[in-house]
Amino acid sequence: MNHLLPGIRNRFRGAFVLWLAFMWVLMQGDLTWGNVAAGLALGVLIVLVLPLPNIPRSGNKIHWGKLLLFVLQWFADLIVASAKVSWLALRPAAPPKNAILRVPMRVSDDLVLYLATCAYNLQPGGSVTDIDIANREWTIHVLHADNQTDIDREIANVAKLERQMIDIFESRR
Repeated sequence: MNHLLPGIRNRFRGAFVLWLAFMWVLMQGDLTWGNVAAGLALGVLIVLVLPLPNIPRSGNKIHWGKLLLFVLQWFADLIVASAKVSWLALRPAAPPKNAILRVPMRVSDDLVLYLATCAYNLQPGGSVTDIDIANREWTIHVLHADNQTDIDREIANVAKLERQMIDIFESRR
C-alpha cells in the first residue's frame, strides 16, 4: 500500500480541491454544510481520478506588470476584432479573401508557445491551424486577407504577440 502513496501525494493538489469545492458551491447557489462537503468530496475525487499533469518549469520568471498590460490590451483587441468580424459577416459585400500563412513564433519554451497559441486562437479573425515545434513556426488561417497590406498587418500582429510573450515570460531567466 505504501507504494501507492507517492503517486497519490503527487496527484493531490489541495488548492485545486478548494477551488473546485468553491465552484461547486457557487453552481449550487446555496452555501450549506452539505454543499461544501459535497464540493470537497467531488474535488478530492476529481484530482485523484483525473490528475492534471505537472506544469513544466523551465526557470521562467513572469514579468507581472507586462502580463497585466498584455491582458488589458488583449481584451481591448478582443472587442475590436469581434466588431471587425461582425462587420465582415453582416456587410452587404462579398465575403473577404482569406489566407493560410506560415509565420515564425520563436519562443523557446513549449508552455509559452502554448499560451501564445491560446491567446491568438481566442481572438476572432484568425487561428493557428498547425504548429511546427521543431522550427518554431505557426501555420495560421487569416480571415481578412484581401491584399498584401492585410497580410503584412497580420504577420506584424503575430510578431508583436511573439515579442510580448518573450518579454513577459522569457526575458528574466
